[in-house]
Amino acid sequence: MPGTTTLTLAHSPDADDLVMWWPLTGQNHPDAGRFSSPQLDAGGLAFALTARDVEELNKLALTGESVYDITAISAAAYPAIADRYAITRAGASFGEHYGPKLVVRKDSAIETFEDLAGDLVAIPGVNTTAYMTLRLARPGVRVNEMLFSEIPEAVASGEADAGLLIHEAQLTLDHHNLRAIADMGQWWGTQTGLPLPLGLNVIRRDLPDLDAICDLLARSVAIAAEEREASKAFLRRNNAGKPEWDDDALLDWYLDMYVSPMTVDMGETGRRALGELYRRAHDAGLIDAVPELDIR
Repeated sequence: MPGTTTLTLAHSPDADDLVMWWPLTGQNHPDAGRFSSPQLDAGGLAFALTARDVEELNKLALTGESVYDITAISAAAYPAIADRYAITRAGASFGEHYGPKLVVRKDSAIETFEDLAGDLVAIPGVNTTAYMTLRLARPGVRVNEMLFSEIPEAVASGEADAGLLIHEAQLTLDHHNLRAIADMGQWWGTQTGLPLPLGLNVIRRDLPDLDAICDLLARSVAIAAEEREASKAFLRRNNAGKPEWDDDALLDWYLDMYVSPMTVDMGETGRRALGELYRRAHDAGLIDAVPELDIR
């Protein structure tokens, strides 16, 4: 379209990331009624959305191979790309007294993460905040990296002794005959009194009108949060074979956890939580330097 600038925006395929951006593009479905069309005047901007696994997005950003103007990443990945990306104040996910869950089979002798010795833990990526937090709590743990969606079955089958669950995989433990032995967000909260930063949205520093774009992104997240029923309907129509998205109670539970007021604007609490995560990671030798927090 003449006069339109298209920005590429990559997000993970889990519910909280997917639901944030339909106000920018519209739901594009006849059953969506007025929500079928974009809910915002983007002022000459258009957004091309792409869903990819968050660890894949981490690696693309870390290697400099990302082609996205705006991308979701794990909070743990930000220090290495802070020179190229700013953080958007909206769209982040924080574990507010909860977070990634460390699980074992129900018949396992492992009771807490302190029991982990030479046990093999399946993790959703070496660049995820889940893994960074586990390393802070239990340095030297033995791990195997795999897609987050494959971890429950890997633990259930005995391929791994334990697994670190993120996203919707946390909702269906009983289905896989698993039990949680630790919640990394709760552990973090006992250590710091702060929510655990999990995922961020970051934006290329060299884009023109950076603050105006960030304002637009914040408005999209706010609308998605306010229009809860429309957001749930959007997820049900785009469930990608995830049966938990058809369970209204599970979907509400997940959105309550990961689309909170801190998702709309992380505020000073989010800034302090990020600073504390990076300070502790640096002290533990997990990152080279504490990054300056440029939050727009």
